[in-house]
Amino acid sequence: MTRSTLPYGSWPSPIAASDIAGGAPRLDGARFVGPSAEIWWSESIPSEKGRQAVLRRTAEQPEVLLPAPWSARSRVHEYGGGAWTTTDDGDLLFVEASDQRVYRMTPGADPQPLTPGGLGMSFGDLTLVPAPDGTPVLWAVRETVDEHHAVTRDIVTIPLDGSAAGDAGAIVRVVAGSDFLAYPTPRGDRLAWIAWNHPDMPWDASELRVGRIGEDGTVAEFHTVAGGHTELGPISALQPQWTADDELLVSTDPVLDHLHPHGSGRWNLRLIHLDGSTTTEPVTVGRADADTGGPLWNLGARWYGRLDDGRVVAVRTHGTDTLVLLDPALGAFEPLDTPLTGGTLIRDVRGSRVLLTGAGAQVPGGLWLLDVDSRTLEAVRGGTSPLSPEWLPLAQAHTFDGPNGPVHAFAYPPTNPDVQAPEGELPPYLVLVHGGPTAHVSGELSLAVAYFTSRGIGVLDVNYGGSTGYGRAYRERLKGRWGIADVADVAAAARGLADAGLADPRRIAIKGGSAGGWTVLCAVADTDAFAAGISRYGVADLRKLVEDTHDFEARYLDGLVGPLPAAEPLYVSRSPLSRPETLRTPLLILQGSEDPVVPPSQSEALRDALAANGVPHAYILFEGESHGFRQATTVIRAFESELSFLGRILGFETPGVPAIELD
Repeated sequence: MTRSTLPYGSWPSPIAASDIAGGAPRLDGARFVGPSAEIWWSESIPSEKGRQAVLRRTAEQPEVLLPAPWSARSRVHEYGGGAWTTTDDGDLLFVEASDQRVYRMTPGADPQPLTPGGLGMSFGDLTLVPAPDGTPVLWAVRETVDEHHAVTRDIVTIPLDGSAAGDAGAIVRVVAGSDFLAYPTPRGDRLAWIAWNHPDMPWDASELRVGRIGEDGTVAEFHTVAGGHTELGPISALQPQWTADDELLVSTDPVLDHLHPHGSGRWNLRLIHLDGSTTTEPVTVGRADADTGGPLWNLGARWYGRLDDGRVVAVRTHGTDTLVLLDPALGAFEPLDTPLTGGTLIRDVRGSRVLLTGAGAQVPGGLWLLDVDSRTLEAVRGGTSPLSPEWLPLAQAHTFDGPNGPVHAFAYPPTNPDVQAPEGELPPYLVLVHGGPTAHVSGELSLAVAYFTSRGIGVLDVNYGGSTGYGRAYRERLKGRWGIADVADVAAAARGLADAGLADPRRIAIKGGSAGGWTVLCAVADTDAFAAGISRYGVADLRKLVEDTHDFEARYLDGLVGPLPAAEPLYVSRSPLSRPETLRTPLLILQGSEDPVVPPSQSEALRDALAANGVPHAYILFEGESHGFRQATTVIRAFESELSFLGRILGFETPGVPAIELD
């Protein structure tokens, strides 16, 4: 077949924006349920305004267990997580998005409340664990906001009989004593959990605490057994799990430790033996120069799972993800061959079977069933693409030289089996800046990327300094330098790609959302590397962000920029809105009307500054959207607008999408 010749950016493509909206499911948790080990999971339904439904696997097609308009979504720490679990007999316990109450639902019946409404309480990290007498107990992290907007958090137990629906006093406050808590993990009369305080984020320094549960169901005293601010430096602790009455498995990331004086700053699994209130030296399990762990944006995130026989399936991340099988008793490990390379999380374990979510360089995101003994992997939900592989670009790992050191990135070249570019033409590129900024990308297959590459627009996804997945030192490159180090890194990656002859240096655009949007705005203000920018709910004024943002991130900028009020000059000098005269690059601004993290006022001030400077721009406000777009109509319009905008600014036709109007 003869390939037609068309300019980059104008190639016809079978991938529509609606395919992205209805593409790989946005999954949030999965479980084996009941004696028959039914597989349940939750996923976002874009056509139903992004509500989070719970579904069950059947022989024919998935069955929706949680019907509309119910939505299982927690607001604890704003980003939620752990919004549902199940009883052994198959009842669903979930947090309803609209009122944040916990409900119990027998499939086919109406949900019944377990917690009271109207008291400013939210719940997350739901965990059902039998008490010593075998009675199931529902544990949760509770967040309470009073009439003065003061926020407190604690770990609680919630009666399953519904008695707390009208009596908040029936909820037992087990333990508090810190600004933030996660992973309530009981065993017998002991409770383990993770805690941290402002100004730390959980990946800066967080503690593994253990306390005795008294006869009244509360913990009166507790001890820190790992993590936190130590003589060896700050340590982040994640995901405790009991392996015996006096032994815990946990992931920690010391830069220095007694066992390995040179340290690594990597989240590795460690066994901790308890003796009363003291601990022995932790035993590192399968030490690696990779992370079994990540940033705890969502409660309940799990990077390893313990099988019934004591072996451990763990995710290891160094840029991309791999899975390994660990034997703590022997200190041995072996790799598990799967196509999953990004966003991999362990959702549940039963026998030798593991439920995972994740994506790979050649498979889209999905829910997967792994049998460790037979070494088989099955896609339960998602994980397949209706498109032929030749339409889907394979990520190419790159490392560029930057002023702060190496910059890691994944490039997706233009990919279309039916079209080629004119000889000698270099492709336009879209540089992607992930949010967080404490997060990372892994080069997995993505319809959102293929939407551009199939039209002849290359995509470069950058893990700038501050990203996870490369150890603590790389993560802390951004410390005190947000808006400087990240900007230098994305500019270095863009220029490195052009210097290698892979991209047209005059046609490189940059796109990011939230914290990524901040980097976009700083990059177009402070460098000449980009011809256009796309900001999705991007931060434009750091002082306004501190004033408006929620409690979880209220002190995040202490580490990224500096503590206020001493660092206020930095907040002013780095914010693009403080120096609007630097905003001279065309911008597309996309914003949700109900965003509590970056409210519309910031995007509107940015729009006004561009208008005052006479810079081509467009501002689109999506009604009813929060921080991150979930509704199908929003996703479709956002991607079509981005494509049309790139065509207008970078100089190519964009057939099949509405033309965007620029002011």
